[in-house]
Amino acid sequence: MPSFGRYLPILDWGRRYDRQALANDLIAALIVTIMLIPQSLAYALLAGLPPEAGIYASIAPILLYAIFGTSRALAVGPVAVVSLLTATAVGQVAEQGTAGYAVAALTLALLSGGFLMLMGLLRLGFLANFLSHPVIAGFITASGILIATSQLKHILGVGAHGHTLPEMLVSILAHLNETNWITLFIGGAATAFLFWVRKNLRPALGRLGTPALLADFLTKAGPVAAVVTTTVAVWAFGLADRGVNIVGSVPQSLPPLTMPGLSSELLGALLLPAILISIIGFVESVSVAQTLAAKKRQRIDPDQELIGLGAANLGAAFTGGYPVTGGFARSVVNFDAGAETPAAGAFTALGLAIAAVALTPLVHYLPNATLAATIIVAVLGLVDLSILKKTWGYSRADFVAVVTTILFTLGMGVEVGVASGVALSVLLHLYKTSRPHVAEVGLVPGTQHFRNVNRHKVHTCPELVTLRVDESLYFVNARFLEDLVQKRVTEGCAIRNVVLMFSAVNEVDYSALESLEAINHRLRDMGVGLHLSEVKGPVMDRLRRSHLVDDLNGRIFLSQYDAWEALARSNVPRAAE
Repeated sequence: MPSFGRYLPILDWGRRYDRQALANDLIAALIVTIMLIPQSLAYALLAGLPPEAGIYASIAPILLYAIFGTSRALAVGPVAVVSLLTATAVGQVAEQGTAGYAVAALTLALLSGGFLMLMGLLRLGFLANFLSHPVIAGFITASGILIATSQLKHILGVGAHGHTLPEMLVSILAHLNETNWITLFIGGAATAFLFWVRKNLRPALGRLGTPALLADFLTKAGPVAAVVTTTVAVWAFGLADRGVNIVGSVPQSLPPLTMPGLSSELLGALLLPAILISIIGFVESVSVAQTLAAKKRQRIDPDQELIGLGAANLGAAFTGGYPVTGGFARSVVNFDAGAETPAAGAFTALGLAIAAVALTPLVHYLPNATLAATIIVAVLGLVDLSILKKTWGYSRADFVAVVTTILFTLGMGVEVGVASGVALSVLLHLYKTSRPHVAEVGLVPGTQHFRNVNRHKVHTCPELVTLRVDESLYFVNARFLEDLVQKRVTEGCAIRNVVLMFSAVNEVDYSALESLEAINHRLRDMGVGLHLSEVKGPVMDRLRRSHLVDDLNGRIFLSQYDAWEALARSNVPRAAE
């Protein structure tokens, strides 16, 4: 049972499931279901798929995540950024509206699910750390702008196209004279209404004395009100005959069993986009899950989350969906509504299944402009341009990474944008670590502590130089330390001993070992002793397996104070040559 429990968290929380948890999960599921019906339809539209694909992608994936996932509140399904990535990736291999497009979306979900599952089984969740927060923030901000811009064509009722911001704007301007004014009125009114609901409805209901729970429920149901009102208006006034684009017929059925395309050509074309979608979706999902879990002093297992999300995507691949992940908005709603366990997600899936069977005929006259308004209001909450000011004030390197990611995403597309952000982050990290902070330190009077000579009033000894290395040593920065020691020793002839303080060094790779050996030989030839202090156990274990310890023309001290006592106060003659 313990081994099964590791891969099936449902066996853990399921044993403690009680009536109170059931009641809370049912209430949360009702609220989230109401929210997800229009949202799922809208995100399918964003992905370039039929609206029912959004419903299908929200049923089996949620059920599978409830079995394999570890977060009690994470709500899995289509999200804006992944929908945009899906449209970009699939649009490169198939034409939107064709059967091949839908099959390619299934294949993308299959590859994404397989990659996530493999990472989880190999416990490779740490790989997502290569996407830094500034890069993710810049990418999501740019994606929010792209998504909102891409929906303007539905608000205007024109046939614009494009995958980058310049392409979209040029296309929209070129088709501006084709604007359908009825569509524009519907889309504009729906957008304004949804913004008002998000910001003002709850306070307004509070002033009227509405109970907090009911006020929250009505606020979450705002998109449903927009959907119902505009759908009735289009039906009642025959606006579809006046050029208003509508959803049209939606199959009235449960998710079908589907088969992704398995041709080598298709798999090869979608492999890299699937990996990108998997990593971005995982980072977003885990960030939300960890934040919500911390509020209830719970914990999640990132590696098991990979398995849960992998299973969810595999489920989407075989039930007519497309790639999914944990959504921020729906997860927060699920948490705020009182979800106790992943069973809330299962109940949400049940509600969506009922909607797929019983309610789909009701959305026949739903205008695409309303779905576009739902997307615009949702994604503009993702746009956070304040990250530019924050990173500019804190770290110029991170600012450059954010700006690069935003500009490349807007100008060249989402895949190029996130790839450039990741590449730049890695390059900046390598540059910074290639020039590690190395401080010359001295003894703080009356203590056994050592601090930077340029920041504190400390005791120093003209015959002793202590350099505190504040970075692990590896092939990128090894030569920097070598040159620094050489420069410091040749500045004056009084130096008899050099101590490298390794309190912050967690790793010394082979290249760095060779540099330490070169420093040792060079100082021996100069008649200067080389000593080490405060070497951590794992680093010491590694050094003992080399010749450095035996050939060192100095000593290895347990503490820097011991080195000071031995070398600065006792007038010890310089190390043997």
